[in-house]
Amino acid sequence: MLTKRIIPCLDVRNGRVVKGTKFKDIKDVDDPVELAKYYNEQGADELVFYDITASHEERSIMLDIVEKTAKEVFIPFTVGGGVNTIDDFTTILRAGADKISINSSAVKNPELIKEAALKFGSQCVVLSIDAKRVEEEGKWKVFINGGRTDTGLDAIEWAKKGVELGAGELVINSINTDGVKDGYDIELMRAVAKEVNVPIIASGGAGKRDHFYDVLSEGEADAALAASVFHFKEILIPELKDYLSEKGISMRKE
Repeated sequence: MLTKRIIPCLDVRNGRVVKGTKFKDIKDVDDPVELAKYYNEQGADELVFYDITASHEERSIMLDIVEKTAKEVFIPFTVGGGVNTIDDFTTILRAGADKISINSSAVKNPELIKEAALKFGSQCVVLSIDAKRVEEEGKWKVFINGGRTDTGLDAIEWAKKGVELGAGELVINSINTDGVKDGYDIELMRAVAKEVNVPIIASGGAGKRDHFYDVLSEGEADAALAASVFHFKEILIPELKDYLSEKGISMRKE
């Protein structure tokens, strides 16, 4: 049985970790390098770093923070935000990242997934999808540019296409549940899991320990990503992993 992973997420803006709700009401949290060191010590399985305004501001990612963070952590480290070309992949991987997450740029240029997978291997290419349920259509649609732009794409179909093109992992973030702390979008995660054969990282909605259990079992996710519950120490990772192990979830050990 594959072990499940717990992944803290650092959303970075202007060199600081921030957190919002449904991509709005952004608040300052901490220094990204210090927070990354803390999570490394806490026993996080991996770490994700998103430069959340790079795509919207049409600029490249903050490499200095990536380099400093990479020197402080000894767990797999994924970086995303403003990655538009194969050269961007090369630069960020050289700066110390283990995987690259692409979102808006992949929607605009799907061939980027294929090119990156061929050059660096699928294990390096993470397709992140911001999905929002459009009630009148009864479907999840893909949004880009930090949740600002509705692409009209069906999120489940886009996930399938992304995997076909070479994405080795998917981050599925539900805009409907993001930052609300009422639980992950179990229905969305399960719908994607039924259609793809790569690991799925669930994002958006963690508020208590039960939510992690629900998405890793009923939601069929391979990993659970969260931010504020970890940032503000509402949930401590070692205690969460012990809780999940006791509930029968196979967790990675130190």
